[in-house]
Amino acid sequence: MGRRSIANWTSIARRIRVPLGFALAVAFIWLARPTGESLAIGMSIAACGLVLRGMASGYLRKNEQLATAGPYRYTRNPLYLGSIFLAAGFAVAGRSWVFAVLAVALLLAIYVPVIRSEEVFLRDRFPEFSSYAENVPALWPRLGRGARGDGSFSWQLYLQHREYNALAGFLALFVVLVIKLVWHCD
Repeated sequence: MGRRSIANWTSIARRIRVPLGFALAVAFIWLARPTGESLAIGMSIAACGLVLRGMASGYLRKNEQLATAGPYRYTRNPLYLGSIFLAAGFAVAGRSWVFAVLAVALLLAIYVPVIRSEEVFLRDRFPEFSSYAENVPALWPRLGRGARGDGSFSWQLYLQHREYNALAGFLALFVVLVIKLVWHCD
């Protein structure tokens, strides 16, 4: 794949990631076959992702300041990591290997080029990004003390980034899973 086609795919990936998330949710609802146990375990995992996304959004001042505090002390991409936990949790809750494979494929196809593109932007915009990137892993957090970071959590940023939409989606899918569990909707 040449540079131009990679750039084109990155541009497409940025535009389709949210609509693709809705399509993935529809596929999930159709494929899900929850049990009480799978629901409890999966929703616990998904809740961790939801909390991580919420925390990350409250530290993120897009295009104004390099986010290095809160969860950004441990991973450069806590929003994407949170989304991965959400998808993994729902895959467990719904007991669907088809959904799990589909989610992994889509997350890789979307997140890898988008993360690379965002990191190019961040290197150009914030001179301190290179040092930050040397000390903080791209996705999977390093255990122990995180890198030093400046900033504090802001509910205003959480609301500004409309992260409450992730909470609404989480709750809606949870309700659908409970309905499928209780009424054995197959």
